[in-house]
Amino acid sequence: MQKKYMIFQKNSGISPYIWSVLSLLPFYFIFQSSSTIEIFIGIALTILFFISYRFAFMSKKWPVYLWTCILIGISITMTILFQFVYFAFYIAYYNGNIKNRAAFITLYVIHLISTIISFNYHLVLQSEMFLTQLPFVIIIWISVILLPFNIYNRKKQEQLEEQLKDANDRISELVKMEERQRIARDLHDTLGQRLSLIGLKSDLARKLISKDPEQARNELKDVQQTARTALNEVRNMVSSMRGLRLKDEIVLVKQILQAAQIEFIGEEEIKLTNVSLFLENILSMCLKEAVTNVVKHSHATSCEVKMEQSAKDIRITVRDNGSGITMVEGVFGRGNGLLGMKERLEFVNGCLDVRSDEGTTLIMTVPNDVKQREKERSI
Repeated sequence: MQKKYMIFQKNSGISPYIWSVLSLLPFYFIFQSSSTIEIFIGIALTILFFISYRFAFMSKKWPVYLWTCILIGISITMTILFQFVYFAFYIAYYNGNIKNRAAFITLYVIHLISTIISFNYHLVLQSEMFLTQLPFVIIIWISVILLPFNIYNRKKQEQLEEQLKDANDRISELVKMEERQRIARDLHDTLGQRLSLIGLKSDLARKLISKDPEQARNELKDVQQTARTALNEVRNMVSSMRGLRLKDEIVLVKQILQAAQIEFIGEEEIKLTNVSLFLENILSMCLKEAVTNVVKHSHATSCEVKMEQSAKDIRITVRDNGSGITMVEGVFGRGNGLLGMKERLEFVNGCLDVRSDEGTTLIMTVPNDVKQREKERSI
């Protein structure tokens, strides 16, 4: 659809219509003159002013200077010839809408100086009509000084608020994207492997069903057990998506280590305070992945979980006495879940430190978000 031509500025409300009514005011001053030529000049200048005023709002870059100078020239002429000072208010309003700071300052100074000169001209001559409207002249003079800065700062604030809104929208999209990537990683690490195993064992059972029925039955039992395990892992994944607290995760960690006959070393109670649910969810997932690595790969007999909180950050240390990780380049990309932990922690400006000395030590550090937690409580 073709755009309609806009007579007034967008989002200006009813103010342009009020100003349209005020635009009749200069004709009162013009017809006070007894000279027909002066009346004709005044009418022509008034029409030219409003045409130039409209083009000034439509202009960009160097035409801004041109149209503003024309407006200032007309305003000075109307002030000197007809004692009409109110065009200065129009120009002050327009100056406040100039976005470029250099252009704004330049035209503001030019307009202020020209207005002071034209006002002083009538003060020196003691013009009767000018002196009768002196209170309004003072108001116009104050408006010329303050109004442009008021409008300019308001426009800048609106622009910053819009940029902030755009930034928040982008952050929301990044959070959604990160959550999708996390879900994809979790699905790959859980369902992907289990379903692949189910497929392999089903093919093997199909081939053995005529040659070795007993072995085929054993393979089908493994398929059944693998399917149950996959179902439990999906349930656990759904629980973690709902936002698992660290105190609940510690209970699960102890159960996992106990089932693997690995001694749990750590405090029974979680002493972290003022931590948001979002950050606890990130830490819970990382802690679960770290303990899962201990159970699967470390061959350890004990696992220590230590949590520390300071004014600056939160640190979770998972240390086992197992075989350790070979510290080679690319340790985060070897399929042991460390890359996923590292990406999750970096998303909240945290970091993961991996050490291998008489076992494996994982140190997860994230900034303390006390302010965010206090904000949540105030909502």
